[in-house]
Amino acid sequence: MDQSLRTAAEKWLAEDPDPDTRAELQQLLDRGEEAQLRDRFGMRLEFGTAGLRGVIGAGPNRFNRSVVIRTTAGLARYLLETVADVKQRGVVIGFDGRRLSAETAKDTAAVLAGHGIPARVYTELAPTPLTAFTVTHLGAAAGVMITASHNPPEYNGYKVYWSNGAQIVPPHDKGISAAIDAVGAIPEVPRLEEKEARAQGLWQDLGTQEIDAYFAAIRDLSTSRAGRDDLTVVYTPLHGVGGKLATRALREFGFTKIHVVEEQFEPDMHFPTVRFPNPEEPGAMDLSLELARKTKADLVLANDPDADRLAVAVRRPDGSYRQLSGNQIGVVLAAWLMQHDRRGGDKRLVISTIVSTPMAGEMAKAFGVAYDEVLTGFKWIANRAIDRKREKGERFLVGFEEALGYSVGEVCRDKDGVSAAAVFAELAAEAKTRGRDVVDELEDLYRRFGVYLSRQHAATMKGAAGQQQIAKIMDAFRHRAPQAIGGLEVLQIRDFKLGVITSASGGEVDRITLPSSNVLTFDLQGGTRVIARPSGTEPKIKYYFDLREPVRAGEPIEAAEQRATERLDRLEADFVRLANDAAEA
Repeated sequence: MDQSLRTAAEKWLAEDPDPDTRAELQQLLDRGEEAQLRDRFGMRLEFGTAGLRGVIGAGPNRFNRSVVIRTTAGLARYLLETVADVKQRGVVIGFDGRRLSAETAKDTAAVLAGHGIPARVYTELAPTPLTAFTVTHLGAAAGVMITASHNPPEYNGYKVYWSNGAQIVPPHDKGISAAIDAVGAIPEVPRLEEKEARAQGLWQDLGTQEIDAYFAAIRDLSTSRAGRDDLTVVYTPLHGVGGKLATRALREFGFTKIHVVEEQFEPDMHFPTVRFPNPEEPGAMDLSLELARKTKADLVLANDPDADRLAVAVRRPDGSYRQLSGNQIGVVLAAWLMQHDRRGGDKRLVISTIVSTPMAGEMAKAFGVAYDEVLTGFKWIANRAIDRKREKGERFLVGFEEALGYSVGEVCRDKDGVSAAAVFAELAAEAKTRGRDVVDELEDLYRRFGVYLSRQHAATMKGAAGQQQIAKIMDAFRHRAPQAIGGLEVLQIRDFKLGVITSASGGEVDRITLPSSNVLTFDLQGGTRVIARPSGTEPKIKYYFDLREPVRAGEPIEAAEQRATERLDRLEADFVRLANDAAEA
């Protein structure tokens, strides 16, 4: 075994405060598992705008107590340097039900307290949106949420919120990362045990008061009381931490016919009934749909394990259930709010992302509501909403992204699957009073704006060779853009890395003001578009297809959807062919 690798592992072993990961690492050393050790010590989890996320285990390239202690020490130092009153405002800490969440939340609190920063800690499991809300509600300097959201059971993560309640964006990510790099040996990191920290007022409990304040805030999002007694809802938190809050939210909105999936209601770090605890994954909603059929529920609602995402299925007149896509949920929710929440008048604002459906922008234009698009990630939605309120006095109505993320109003500056569930149930109940369901509402929007179909295609390209292929594809599309894709003319290309919009012939049309990101968008005739971007977390390149198909007068929606699907198939096949040709060139 390489001696430098063994030395690094033995140094880590000597400093690790966790007996479980120490035993795991010692076993790897005893067995001479060089490949495993190289994977764990050849690199480290990188801190960025999304914080940290990784597989639980020993070493700097895993999620563990040592990594969290070091990360929190860097965060504490950065806060002390940049926030003058951080020792008065403190930091909010929430954690979910995953393995190591409670332990690393305590480590986070101990390190903050050791730096003289009050740790304001939830005493029980807390969904992500509650933690984000609490940052602004208490006026804290920052927030930390221990969660891996909808990742598989072997993962955990560390998410950081700034004082505005939104996830961090540059330059804070770079500043915190640099401070982490400067942290010395783990035993030298200042920490206070809980008892001593409490005695000094540096460890404070959060609970009932903050939760009640959250519900007082989301009750104000209600705009209709119609039909609440007549809507039957099935709900599941998928073994996560959203169950208590989501069912309380539904009840506080006046819903009484609520059935929960008992097998998935209590938090369980092993997620025993689902392969992946992500409501987008095939099979994840099987138990909730089974219960819905038994109870003849009108609506099925599912949160992911930290309750920042929302999935929806709707009962159709024939008794079947249709699960809506993230874009479909988003446009129905946005249309409802644009038509029913008039607070803010002509100063209302809807925000989505560059990879979510362009239908949202067309709707906002028709309803007289301001609209904006940002890069992928809810941190950009939240921070843009804050900026536009400050600059233009606009009231944030709703934001969404295609990956089941929604935020209604200004209660929470992150995705909030709890409040979104209550508001969505409200719009479904009102539709039922008119003899309609949510799909009927969606089809009305399609008749007005056209059928918008969206699809993703991900190509996995592993290792250094894969990275080279991904770079070749992006370079080819950037410098030799196609004139047509799937038989549709390319009108313009938006290059978010170079910050320019060019015509198909290559002439510059406009500048892009968003932060630089390796994303290319091809705007095609008829409101259709194709997007290419490398994944930021996986060895993949991702393609996003959004196609608009007008609905002819009097024709069934199914006919327009069939035409759209056939055109989308051609569009995807042609673009993937072009990408593969570029990779092999």
